Amino acid sequence: MPQKRPSPQSPLKIGTRGSPLALAQATETRDRLAMAFDLPNEAFDIVIIKVTGDMIQDRPLKDIGGKGLFTREIEEDLLSEKIDIAVHSMKDMPVDQPQGLILDTYLPREDVRDALISNHGAALDQLDPSTIIGTSSLRRRAQILYKRPDLQVIEFRGNVQTRLRKLNAGVAGCTFLAMAGLNRLCLGDVPRYPIDPQEMLPAVAQGAIGIERREDDTYVAGLLEAIHDPPTAQKLAAERSFLATLDGSCETPIAGLADFIDGNLRLRGQILRPDGSEMYADTFVSPIEDGARLGHEMARTLLDHAGTDFLKDSVFQKT
Repeated sequence: MPQKRPSPQSPLKIGTRGSPLALAQATETRDRLAMAFDLPNEAFDIVIIKVTGDMIQDRPLKDIGGKGLFTREIEEDLLSEKIDIAVHSMKDMPVDQPQGLILDTYLPREDVRDALISNHGAALDQLDPSTIIGTSSLRRRAQILYKRPDLQVIEFRGNVQTRLRKLNAGVAGCTFLAMAGLNRLCLGDVPRYPIDPQEMLPAVAQGAIGIERREDDTYVAGLLEAIHDPPTAQKLAAERSFLATLDGSCETPIAGLADFIDGNLRLRGQILRPDGSEMYADTFVSPIEDGARLGHEMARTLLDHAGTDFLKDSVFQKT
């Protein structure tokens, strides 16, 4: 146990975005730390940080800089010691951290599946061709159009609550949300149809919460060790290595999911063109400790099959 511990007089500052889901994730982090060290909630201070990705809602992410827009300001505050740790949705995290920061703590992963959200029922393959689907995810857009090129997909940005309001207002007939977010927000009354990963492979690291710290902060490292989940780390090592080798961004549709099977690590990966016209997928298995190598090898294999220019050619073209 660390010799020093947070207290109401010297609370640990937890940095987060201000959306309801981000706050739920920060609260889960606080609660796990409080339980691990038998501390009151007052020993922690949840600090809301405004990020560009939340402030600009009227343009697609690809037009304003990509996934880093959800992390940049938080990481700046972490480096300047305004906060002690940063809590992130791992599917929003770039594969590279700024110098001086490290991401090596993960909470137990939630449900990895996507869910079709619709007030009218029906699974993806049963949707009427006139159905308008709203999503801001290029991965989901590409996967939908690969399976159902007859459907219309429109831009649909915002946090979970915003997208649900747009859906109820009739902006679209249905949308997709991560089951993890619905579960963490306790939105059991939202009409959802979970989609098996065999049908729709999720985003890399979907459902996982990561906690970032300053690399030289041994005090915080000791605290976080108590809540770290090694199985989640082992799976994400493969998934994020896969993404890193592909040089993935929010402008290239990439999906990946690692799980355990028969005492080994299995990785399923997929790359697509944004319009859904072409897709390459594969499944690799390795010893659990070889996750990073597994992700790299799968990425190289998919690129060999697709051609070296596939991802370059597949970058979403702005109109």
